[in-house]
Amino acid sequence: MLSPERSDVTAEGLDSRTDDELVGACLEGGRDAFDLIVARHQKSIYQICYRFAGNHADASDLCQETFLRAWRGLRGFKRRSSLGTWLYRIAVNASLNRVSARPPVAENVDDLRLPDAQAESPADAILRDEQAVSVRRAIAALPDRQRATVILRVYHELAHHEIAAILGSSVGSVKANFFHALRNLRRLIEEQS
Repeated sequence: MLSPERSDVTAEGLDSRTDDELVGACLEGGRDAFDLIVARHQKSIYQICYRFAGNHADASDLCQETFLRAWRGLRGFKRRSSLGTWLYRIAVNASLNRVSARPPVAENVDDLRLPDAQAESPADAILRDEQAVSVRRAIAALPDRQRATVILRVYHELAHHEIAAILGSSVGSVKANFFHALRNLRRLIEEQS
């Protein structure tokens, strides 16, 4: 994928290495080590990008951009946080840079899940889908820091201290952003109604 010329570092035994060991192997020129980093973290990075972008095409582009930025910046990774946290930070920054000025694009109708006919009525399913769209629009309208905090807390269920590490802020700031984001979401959703 995004890797340098082949070196003496081989793929043997890479699967059992920690992320920190894989970073070391990458810095020594190991092509397969970065591919394994991508394989390990691609799903979670894609998910965070999708929450910001709102569609698969942009999320895929942002995911690719995240790993490209990570590859280019690997020598600058100070290892003060976990590799996953560092990748999340890159993904959040790339996503905010790319999509903060435009609202998320609605998904294709073909990608929507059909409701279980026994679980809810068609009217309830339509109402639920409309509410979900309303919430996504409201989240997209939040200020960048609040949006990032809500996405990381609600959709990725990260703890306040993890979000603080990703956003480069204090736990108190994260809690305040989350509180203000919830208040703003209520207001934005009420205005849409």
